[in-house]
Amino acid sequence: MISQNLTQEGDVNLTDRRKAWYDALSFEVRMALEDDASCFIHQSLSTPCLEVVSDCMGPYIVTSEGKKILDFHGNNVHHVGYKNPKILEALHQQVETLPFSPRRYTNQPAINLAKKLTKIAPDELTRVLFAPSGSLANSMAIKLARIYTGRHKIVSMWGSFHGAGLDTISVGGEAVFRKDIGPLMPGVVHVPPPISYRGLWNDDPQQDRYVEYIRYVFEHEGDVGALIAETIRDTDVQIPTKNFWQKVRALCDEYGVVLILDEIPIALGKTGKMFTFEHYGIVPDIVTLGKGLGGGVFPMAALLAKEKLNIAEKQSVGHFTHEKTPVGCAVALAVVNYIEENQILEHVCKLERRMYKRCMDFKAHYPIVGDFRGLGLLWGLELVTDRHTKKRACAEAEKILYHCLANGLNFKISQGNVITLSPPLIITEAQLNQAFDILEEALILVDKS
Repeated sequence: MISQNLTQEGDVNLTDRRKAWYDALSFEVRMALEDDASCFIHQSLSTPCLEVVSDCMGPYIVTSEGKKILDFHGNNVHHVGYKNPKILEALHQQVETLPFSPRRYTNQPAINLAKKLTKIAPDELTRVLFAPSGSLANSMAIKLARIYTGRHKIVSMWGSFHGAGLDTISVGGEAVFRKDIGPLMPGVVHVPPPISYRGLWNDDPQQDRYVEYIRYVFEHEGDVGALIAETIRDTDVQIPTKNFWQKVRALCDEYGVVLILDEIPIALGKTGKMFTFEHYGIVPDIVTLGKGLGGGVFPMAALLAKEKLNIAEKQSVGHFTHEKTPVGCAVALAVVNYIEENQILEHVCKLERRMYKRCMDFKAHYPIVGDFRGLGLLWGLELVTDRHTKKRACAEAEKILYHCLANGLNFKISQGNVITLSPPLIITEAQLNQAFDILEEALILVDKS
């Protein structure tokens, strides 16, 4: 069996179990997957593909053979559910009215979205830029920080993900994106990420060590322009304490460093608040959004920044052909309105308690569950072969994945042993219980083996 890369951003797709999964598929599906593999350049995490999707609705993806699968991954684009009627209505209306707006012109959907985003954000975040992808939004943030500070060095965290462009894999810390690429963007200094421990939300003296590491880098590098980080690490659900982010915010102010928070997968309600940094009582200098902003129908991302960063009138920071796309802006505005009008944040907070209870029950009854952590509707189960040594249960995690896929539940495995559960925000309690029942069946199966 090909060994798991423990720094892997997602589940490995070249193992014996993946091959067994492939061999069990119908002839028609295997032929479609072979056609896919014969056309696309092969890459880690996606080739060969798992299945062929033909439809999606609400919290479900539907395979070409009609199997409905609860999607607790969805690349985090499915905040308001797949094929949400309100989102599709906004899409269709805009396509028929104004499908494209050339550069150097504006349009009302773009203006409306910009006003809405600054309205729902803290008062300090008054400026906006749009982009076709989250990776490009982070690129703009990095450029803007360099222009503002006159310093080119960026501090980021090992294990982080900020996009797949050459600049964003340079600041990112995932080995699978950096391997064999060669020279990356200079001036990036990586620091260790803060590790989460349950029950230490407000304060954790251990996380002070990470703050002091950052201070040391700021002090000794001397020309750091920005720190970019995920407010909460999405893929394996690492949740820094309030103490950590409040001290890092103060540290950035002390050294004149622009604080960029990447909330591309988790903003707009995933953690029970519109912006995850609101849990910490801080405001970044720049926050980037994406994924769910496009409603699962259109690629859309945004950057929100403080007024002081509105200083790039002589540079082109995000000169994209589809920057102020009227279709994407209309869709994004519909997403935000839907979240507000349907009390989605309150719904997430209600289901958060249910997810916590099920995760707690799993830890109490199944020794393989070494830890769990989460906020809102983003939770991670860390699987171990032994709770004392905390040895990662990678083979067992993969076995659980394929059992769940066969029984109607999709999720992502991160770091080899973390089951990441990220359902859409519109999921019902009954659907949530169904997903946890499927997962529990797999835990029982592994526990007995």
